[in-house]
Amino acid sequence: MSEILEIIMIVSFGVSWPVNVVKSYRARTTKGKSLVFLLLILFGYVAGITSKLINESYMAQFSEKWYVLCFYILNFIMVACDVAVYARNYRLDKKREAGETV
Repeated sequence: MSEILEIIMIVSFGVSWPVNVVKSYRARTTKGKSLVFLLLILFGYVAGITSKLINESYMAQFSEKWYVLCFYILNFIMVACDVAVYARNYRLDKKREAGETV
């Protein structure tokens, strides 16, 4: 049962991140975003992935439960994309502040 709840949590996050990335991309600004928050989420996913990799009982059943780790990795990639969009938007904000056409 705990694995099912974990999967529900990861899938919920997995659906939310692409929506957030698209919203950030369209906004073309970092206003309302926190880089520290995004980096903490990335760190959390690294911890979750690492916990799976060092968990002997999980690794013993990896051929049956590989998909759980895949969801963690997919979510990590989505948050990393959001960080990349943040960097792009940061540059756009700086150009606007300098009076350049964006």
